[in-house]
Amino acid sequence: MESKVVDENDEGPAVPMRVDRFGFVRQEHSPNEGLARSRSAFEYQRDERRIRKWRKMIGVGGIDWKQYVRRKPHVVKRRIRKGIPDCLRGLVWQLISGSRDLLLLNPGVYEQLVIYETSASELDIIRDISRTFPSHVFFQQRHGPGQRSLYNILKAYSVFDRDVGYVQGMGFVAGLLLLYMSEEDAFWLLVALLKGAVHTPMEGMYLVGLPLVQQYLFQFDRLVKEHLPKLGEHFAQEMINPSMYASQWFITVFSYSFPFHLALRIWDVFLFEGVKVVFKVGLALLKYCQDDLVKLPFEKLIHALRNFPEDAMNPDLLLPMAFSIKVSKHLVELKQEYDQQQQLKRPSSPVKQ
Repeated sequence: MESKVVDENDEGPAVPMRVDRFGFVRQEHSPNEGLARSRSAFEYQRDERRIRKWRKMIGVGGIDWKQYVRRKPHVVKRRIRKGIPDCLRGLVWQLISGSRDLLLLNPGVYEQLVIYETSASELDIIRDISRTFPSHVFFQQRHGPGQRSLYNILKAYSVFDRDVGYVQGMGFVAGLLLLYMSEEDAFWLLVALLKGAVHTPMEGMYLVGLPLVQQYLFQFDRLVKEHLPKLGEHFAQEMINPSMYASQWFITVFSYSFPFHLALRIWDVFLFEGVKVVFKVGLALLKYCQDDLVKLPFEKLIHALRNFPEDAMNPDLLLPMAFSIKVSKHLVELKQEYDQQQQLKRPSSPVKQ
């Protein structure tokens, strides 16, 4: 796929750029490109079968979805873990997140927020827009349709929920959604996530002090020590803690700096199963790389934790490993422990005489 990207200030001829199937500019040929072409006929037939199964499962416009989930939840879970067909991803994300219901219950609200309201965060949003997926053709043009739509969603949310307002990491979440659905649909999915239409509300990750991120990092630190004791001990010796490398995993659900094809597969599962998949994928990444990580000193360790090798980013290898890790019960226990610690840190109220 070829696309011409033109700099506004460039009078010369446009430079053709290679774009991958998701719309991200590639600087060079992929080493696996020939292999991908030779397998394309088989993959096409397999994908067509999967799409037919999914269309039957969700029905026209998603009309059969809720009934199918009630009847065959294990089938739905298995198929989502294998990956939602890209052509149906936007619709299915809206169905599994509960955002479609929010949209139908709030006609005209998004338009009101975009057109008639003002936000204290508008300048911050404008400043950050160009930093969101800068290598994607949809967001590259200054003041282009992608940047305008992203601005509208973030501005609308900052008005809709003034307690949260706008935080930089929200742009990657909104941008990811916007690549698969309309502005209004993406806005309501953002609302569904932050307000907890189906799962634990995400808004605590964006409130002042990032309270939910702090809780998740505490839980993740303990899980690393439990599941990967050798690596946990090495981290302790090198004074590495999850805030140094895992904050963005939670704040953007792996949509920042991770390969897009992997981020999409994680988001498929995240929207259906909740935040526990972020813990599972994080642990699986560390487990996959731990033999190398335990040999590294502090500086190299920090670099490695922010730049995982390409083979670790293969969703067909990483995700089955992640799904085999059990965390649900321990996450509940660790949340209770974290809440107790926070309670002890709070100053006690003075006793009234």
